[in-house]
Amino acid sequence: MIDQFSAIDWFVFATYGLVLLVSGWFYNRKAATSTDYFLGGNTMPMWVVAISVLATSQSAATFLGGPDQGYRGDLSYLATNIAGFIAAFFVATVLLPRFYQFKVYTVYELLAQRFGDNAKYQAGMVYLVGRLFASGARLYMAAIAIAMILFGDIETTSVLFSIGLIAVIGLLYTAYGGIRTVIYSDVIQCIVYVGAALLVLIYLLYSIPADLTSIIHALENPSDGSQSKLTLIDFSLDFSPSGVFGFWSIITGFVLLNIAAFGMDQDVTQRMLTCKNAKEATKALTSSIIIGIPIVLVFVIIGMLLYVYYQRPDLMSQAVANGDVPTPTFVGQTVTIFMYYVLTDLPNGIKAIVTIGIVAAALSTLNSGLNSMSSVAVQDIYRGLMENRGKRLSEQHIVKAGRISMVIVALCLSGMAALCYYWQQHTDMPLLAFALSVMVFSYSGLLGVYFTALFSSRGSPTSILFSLIVGFSIPVLLQPGVMSLYLDEQYQFSLGFSWQLVIATFIATCVCLLGKSNAMTSGSISIEKERS
Repeated sequence: MIDQFSAIDWFVFATYGLVLLVSGWFYNRKAATSTDYFLGGNTMPMWVVAISVLATSQSAATFLGGPDQGYRGDLSYLATNIAGFIAAFFVATVLLPRFYQFKVYTVYELLAQRFGDNAKYQAGMVYLVGRLFASGARLYMAAIAIAMILFGDIETTSVLFSIGLIAVIGLLYTAYGGIRTVIYSDVIQCIVYVGAALLVLIYLLYSIPADLTSIIHALENPSDGSQSKLTLIDFSLDFSPSGVFGFWSIITGFVLLNIAAFGMDQDVTQRMLTCKNAKEATKALTSSIIIGIPIVLVFVIIGMLLYVYYQRPDLMSQAVANGDVPTPTFVGQTVTIFMYYVLTDLPNGIKAIVTIGIVAAALSTLNSGLNSMSSVAVQDIYRGLMENRGKRLSEQHIVKAGRISMVIVALCLSGMAALCYYWQQHTDMPLLAFALSVMVFSYSGLLGVYFTALFSSRGSPTSILFSLIVGFSIPVLLQPGVMSLYLDEQYQFSLGFSWQLVIATFIATCVCLLGKSNAMTSGSISIEKERS
């Protein structure tokens, strides 16, 4: 597919890459201490953090998953923002004030205030494993886009090569500037990929020779007789994977998912901790949710218009007859629908801009995981273990360790992304659902531990360890492929990831509550008046 790009296109690509590398070098000049490197000196502007949180939450998962959801589904994914606002209120009220009160580098340091350093190490390890799953899945999705650009397919060798390419490029500029580079590059990349999406939306509307009323009617009455594609809230109680975006799933499982994502996942929370105080962090979080709604809507609508473009010849026949467009034909897997359209139907010029938007989303996917995983590995695990042995580490040593850990993280993420390729291909799960489902493995146990720490006086180092193990194990046992190993076929069932999270969180919380606090694990993490 690369032969479709002109010399001007390649010049634009090279310029964009140079901007990212220069920005990494520029912000590296300020990353002299671990506070600068991991928290940006707590001086990042609120609006910048809001866009970075948005880019971290969306990136390649939304760029490819949104159109995929719109093409084969409806608008119900947008209703998950209900859970986002509920979760944001919880995080702003309960967690962010505590994070700033105790001046933590990572969210897991809060557990050390109550249960000791071992709890911090254990939570950090569970986060690293869980984030390896989540960021690996997003890296795989980004690789789908790059593979389509470079090779025009998503064959195994194409995707694996693309995974390695993204990892190398992202590592080159992320490792040097720390969180400042990550956040500012997130802003650049978010602007680029949102602008690219708007271009595609406008061009798609121009390409469909039907008025808006006819398009809406086609979406309300799909040709296969299925439910209207304009359904926003589905009140049916469906525990299967196809019902994860239903209302009851949203106000239970998705609330838990968002609480964990906003307040217990270092990948997102680290960005909020770069703000001056908890109030600014709350504004950044709320703003990111509000801004994200129309952006996700754009990507989902693109998928719906692609459905009309490829699946409703009755609406496209006039344009084909007039010679305005060739007969729209989609060949390939549904997950590639957006990339297929970009590479085969968009005109030169627009194609280059949109391709850069795709690359921006791909790199945004990687750099967020690299920095957050590095900060947990160094601050929660490496630094703590070294200082417990009586070794005082200099700020320069910590920054260097952070960069080395990024290289290790990049290798691990590449391996996980390769595994996700086979995983998603086997299940054929929609990309958005797949990206969200892999978060459940680490979130369940973390939610159980934090709920115990915040709302009870119980819990012990032993019960925390077992809670984290149980929280991770239950979703694994509920996977269809694993379930077949211990249940006869007649007893097997398929449960949506949101319901898996509800069950696993409840059991993990109960396990953690079994532990009895003693003098060593009864420290307070109550909120004091915030110090500005």
